[in-house]
Amino acid sequence: TVVSKAAQDPTDHPQTAASAPSSAETTGPRASEKSPPEGLLPGETVVKEGKASILFPSANEVFYNPVQEFNRDLTCAVITEFARDLLVQRGVKVVVPGEKERVVVSLSEEAEQTDGQKDQADGQTDEPALTATVGEKCERGLRVLEGLAASGLRSVRFALEVPGLQSVTANDFSTKAAALISRNARYNGVDHLLQASCQDARYQDASERYDVIDLDPYGSPATFLDAAVQAVADGGLLCITCTDMAVMAGNSGETCYSKYGSVSIKAKYCHEMALRIILHSLDQRAAVYQRYIHPLLSVSVDFYIRVFVRVFTGQATVKNSASKQALIYNCVGCGSFHLQRMGRRTSNGKNMKYSAATGPPVGPDCGHCGQRHQMGGPIWAEPIHDSAFVQKVLSAVSGNPTRFGTSKRIEGVLSMVTEELEDVPLYYTVDQLSSTVHCNTPPLLQFRSALLHAGHRVSLSHACKNAIKTDAPPAVIWDVMRCWEKSNPVKREKLSQTSPAFKILSTEPRSDQSHPGNLQRLYRTYSNPTTPV
Repeated sequence: TVVSKAAQDPTDHPQTAASAPSSAETTGPRASEKSPPEGLLPGETVVKEGKASILFPSANEVFYNPVQEFNRDLTCAVITEFARDLLVQRGVKVVVPGEKERVVVSLSEEAEQTDGQKDQADGQTDEPALTATVGEKCERGLRVLEGLAASGLRSVRFALEVPGLQSVTANDFSTKAAALISRNARYNGVDHLLQASCQDARYQDASERYDVIDLDPYGSPATFLDAAVQAVADGGLLCITCTDMAVMAGNSGETCYSKYGSVSIKAKYCHEMALRIILHSLDQRAAVYQRYIHPLLSVSVDFYIRVFVRVFTGQATVKNSASKQALIYNCVGCGSFHLQRMGRRTSNGKNMKYSAATGPPVGPDCGHCGQRHQMGGPIWAEPIHDSAFVQKVLSAVSGNPTRFGTSKRIEGVLSMVTEELEDVPLYYTVDQLSSTVHCNTPPLLQFRSALLHAGHRVSLSHACKNAIKTDAPPAVIWDVMRCWEKSNPVKREKLSQTSPAFKILSTEPRSDQSHPGNLQRLYRTYSNPTTPV
C-alpha cells in the first residue's frame, strides 16, 4: 500500500542530487541572499531549482528528479492564475515579479473589450484593496496543501514564487521528511508561510478545507483521491500526478480498474486515455459527496500525466455525471474506435430528463476489417481542458519568460493544448493507420489536408507527435487511406485474405451522397501535394 512519498521511495524520483542542473542560474538568484540559518549536515547537498535552495540528505535517503522541474514550473504557473482569478473576488490584487502587463493571446477577446471597459477595470484595481506579493502572507489568500511533500521542494517553491498565499502545509507520513521540510522552510526564509505536517494523507480531515491540494506521489495517487476530493474547498483546485503509466496505458487493465474504476486497453491513444481515466476516477469519487469536477488543464508529458481540476459542490449538476462518462469499443484489427456514453440527458423545457444510454454503437464485428472489438473504460468523455484558463496561463508565461527555467517548453505544450479539438476524445496516428494497411506512411500535413477537404475538423494532440484528432468517422479515415494506397500501391498478393489490410483495401472509397465530391478531392490532394488546403 502506498503510504507516502518518503515511505515508498523517499521523495521525488530516482536521480542523484549531483546530477541536478541548477535552474537558479537561468531564473536569477533568490530574493533573499542572507546566510543560511543552519549549516549543512554531513552528506547533505543543496539543490537549486527556481527560487528555492533545498537541503537534500545523502543520495541513499532522498532523491531529486530534475525532469520534474517542468511539472513544478507548470504547477506554479497554474496556481498563480488560479489565485489571480479567485482572489480578485476577495478584493485582492495579485502581483507577479517581472510581470509588466498581461499579454492578450486571443485578439478577438481584446477587440471585444471597449476602452470604457478597460478604464472601468483599471479603476477597480485603484480602489482600496489588498495587494498580494510573493513571499508575503495574505490573510485573504489561498490555503495550500501538499499531501506528499517529502523534502518540501514543491511547497518551498510555492511560498517563494506564487503570490497570494495565506499558508502552505507540506505534509508527509515520515517524521524524518517532516523534519527536513521544517529545515528547508527555515533555510529559504519562508517558515512564516510554510508549516510541516506529519500525517497520513489518506485520512485528511475533511472539515479543514484547502483552496489548493497538490498530490505528486511516487506511483499511483489512487489511495489519496477520496480524501482529496473531500478536503478541497468548494471551487478549489486539485493538482494530481500519476506516474503509473504502465497500468494506465493498458498493460494491466484489471489493476487499472481496481485503482481507478476503469479498464485500460493497449492502443495508440493510450496517453490521452490515461488522462481521461484519472478524470473519470476523480469525478466518480467526487460524486459520492455530491461534488463534481471541472478540468482546467490535463497534460501527458515525459513519463507521467498531470491534471488540474476544480471541484464544486452541487447535487443537481452531479446528476450529469453519467452522461459525461463513456465506454470505448476498440477494434483489435484496424484500431478503429467508437465511444458509448454511459447515460443520456435531454432537455424537457426547464427540466432535464435523465435516462440510460442506448447502444452499442458497433456490431459484433468491425465493419471495416471484420475483427472483434475489445471494450475499455469508462473514461471521461467531456473536454479535458478549459481553453480560456489555458490561454491565461500561456499569456502569463509568454509575457514573463524569465520566471521559469522551462518557460519555452511550457509555452510549446500549452500552445498545442489550445489548438486541440475540445469535443473530440482520443486520436488516431498516421503510422498506425499505414501499418494496418502495410503501406508507406502519408505525410501528416497531407493526411490532415485530406480530412479538411472532406469537410471535417482536424487538430494535432500534445500527447503524441503523430496524432490526428478529428470528428471524421472511421469510414472517412479509411477512405483517405485507400486513396493514399492508390498512389502508393501495396502488393495485394502478399496480403492474407483474413488480414485487416486485405479487408480494408478490398473496398473502394465511397462516393455516395453521404460523401459528396470527396473522392475526387482526396485523389487530387495526394496526386498533387501542392494543392492548397
